[in-house]
This record gives sequence, structure tokens and C-alpha cells, in this order.
Amino acid sequence: MPGEVTQRRRDDGASARVLIYSHDTMGLGHLRRCRAIAHSLVRQYEHLSVLILSGSPIIGSFDFRARVDFIRVPGVIKLRNGEYTTLNLDIDLEKTLSMRSSIIRHTADIFDPDVFIVDKEPLGLRGEVTDTLERLKERGTRLVLGLRDVMDSPTLLAPEWQRKNAMPALRRLYDEIWIYGLPQICEPLADLPMPRSVADKMTYTGYLRRSVPKAALPRPAPEVTKEPYLLVTTGGGGDGEELIEWVLRAYESDPLLPYPALLVLGPFMQPERQDDFKRRAAKLRRVEAITFDPQMESLEANAAGIIAMGGYNTFCEILSLDKRAIVVPRTEPRMEQYIRASRAQELGLIRMLEATGSLEPKVMAAAIRALPKQKLPSDVVVPGLLEGLENVNRLIQPWVSDVAQAANDDQIPRQA
Repeated sequence: MPGEVTQRRRDDGASARVLIYSHDTMGLGHLRRCRAIAHSLVRQYEHLSVLILSGSPIIGSFDFRARVDFIRVPGVIKLRNGEYTTLNLDIDLEKTLSMRSSIIRHTADIFDPDVFIVDKEPLGLRGEVTDTLERLKERGTRLVLGLRDVMDSPTLLAPEWQRKNAMPALRRLYDEIWIYGLPQICEPLADLPMPRSVADKMTYTGYLRRSVPKAALPRPAPEVTKEPYLLVTTGGGGDGEELIEWVLRAYESDPLLPYPALLVLGPFMQPERQDDFKRRAAKLRRVEAITFDPQMESLEANAAGIIAMGGYNTFCEILSLDKRAIVVPRTEPRMEQYIRASRAQELGLIRMLEATGSLEPKVMAAAIRALPKQKLPSDVVVPGLLEGLENVNRLIQPWVSDVAQAANDDQIPRQA
């Protein structure tokens, strides 16, 4: 029954384990969300280990806390036509997916997690975690689907999930569904036909609070950060060209804007576009462009304001670090960012600008000039807004604390 705790004990007496799967074809969103959850869990539970399975090609650029590690499966990339192809290996997609599925399955067999958290894709990329879910279900592993606050517009999500056979998996395989947001902003599955048994598994956690790492690695500071600056971030950058173009045009047309700007282009932006943007930025006295910084929280925390596309992680960071923000959401291939940003603007948490195609410099310049007068996110009271990590820690507690305690008990010498 849901909510019933059945303690699992291993032959090796090891401490509790959580396995997190993130398909991560491109971009940074899924990886950064999973990393935040993993770090929060090991902070909360002393005898817990977390292993992340990811397809991100840059997962090795991030630092991880003790008792958190990762395994990278071969990468794939989604093309503009919606199809996938292998990222680096010179083998066909089906063989790549077969390898990924095998690595995931064997890792789960050996790691033997107490909880398996699957990020966003109920059956994984092209169904690659289906076997793993089936096997872990038989072992008694707690199976959790973690969803961001917004998935897509209902007209697009419903046929996608029907094609992927997602709802039967939610009904038959998963024990819990955690939504990392609040219904006041979005109910991501509200318009899908859903049996009551699935609805009963859903919990809204609130957004995942972010913080600045205490032991940040030393690195040269960009010149513009020596005074109050605007941070312009595209996330992974694969679809961030329009945002960078708009901001650059504003500074090229109005060099007296109130703050200098640091542009973080993103590691997945096309190299030729990166070169072009860096060349144009170098001609401006108060604009600097870099490709990527794994310590984005530090750059965000020190910024006077943020201009961003409005992906999930950046939105969490804007709220957590209490930054005035201008959000320019993408609308293709998903409406996710637009839905999130428009609702957040209605609540007064951010200001949204819509990129209409003309990218009129005066419009962006006016928004930048008005930024210091915007409300801070903390000026708006939304109960439970940033309690996501605390609630994830609480939700997972029954399935890991007993295992950890059993491991401790096994190590305590018994009195004769």
C-alpha cells in the first residue's frame, strides 16, 4: 500500500542508497536539478550515498559533495526535427540506446538502491529505464518520478505522454510522483486524463532552494564583476542566441545603461555564434562574455540583477538569491518557459519580455533601466515557495533512515 514502509536490509549491511536517473540529452537543467537534490539528501542523512546516472557531456565539469558520485552513459542529442542521434560515438542510435539501457540496468543491479528517482521522463529516453524499473519494483525499491513545475502546454503533453505510454507506468510502476513546484504557478498534469490512483501519488514539494557553495574554487573574476553588474544567462545555451542578441543590441545602442553586463553564453551554444558574440562584446567597454562557469550560483549571488530565459533552475536561483529579473522565455519546441514566466509575472516575482522577432534594442534597454525599481521576489508572499528540498528530504526519510540505522546497529558491538 502507498505510504507503507517495508524495511530493506542488504547482505553487505551497507548504508542507504539513492539512485537518480537523468536522461540529459543536452542542456543543464535536468543535471543541475538532480545534483541539487543529491547534495541536499547527503547533507540531511549522514549514512546515505547518492549515485547519478546522466547522459550530460559536461557532468564532469561540476563538483560533487562527498557521498555523491555519477556515471555518465553515452550521450545522444535531439535534432531540430525532434529526432535523436548519437552525440560522440560513431555508432547508430539503436546501439547507443542499447548500451545506455544496459549500463543503467547493471548499475542498478549492483548499486541496489533503496530509492530510485527518475527525472522527468517516466520510462527514460526511448524507454531505456523500463527494464530497470521492473527489476527494482520486484526488489521492493521505492520508485519515484520527479517532475518540474511545468512540463508543456496540455495540447502537446497529452499526445506525447500517450505515445510514450507514460500513464500506465505511473499507475503500475511508480510509488510516488514529486512535483518540484506549487499548484499556484502550474499543475503540470492537470489536463491529462488521470486515474485517481495516480493523482493520489502526487505531492507538490515547492521549488528547490539554491545556495552559494561555501568552498567555491578560486578562479579569475571577470572584469565587469568588480562593480554592480547584470548577469545574462542562457542556461546550456543551445537555444539562447536570441536572448544574447537582444541584450547586445541594447548595449550597442545605449552604452549608458545603468549596469555593466556579464554574458554567460552556455557550453552548448554553436561555437561560431559564441565567437561572434564575444567579438561584439569585446568592442563594448561595459560588456564581457564568457562561455560557461560551473559556479553559476556565485555569479548570480553577486549580480545586481539577472536577465535569463526562464528555465527551471535559473528560476529557482532567482527566487532563492532574491534577485530582480527580466525573463525572456522561449516558446519552441516547448511552452514550458513561457507558462512559468507568465504566471510568475502575474504573481509579481519577475518581469517577462516576449521576443517577437524584431528584438528592438529600445525595448530591452527600457527594461534594463526599469530593473532597479522592480520588486524583489521576497516582496511577494507565496507560502511554501522554496521548501522543495526540505520536503524532498522529508518524503524520502522513511525509505532511507531505517536502512541507515540498521547499518549502524550492525556495527555496534553487542553486550554479552
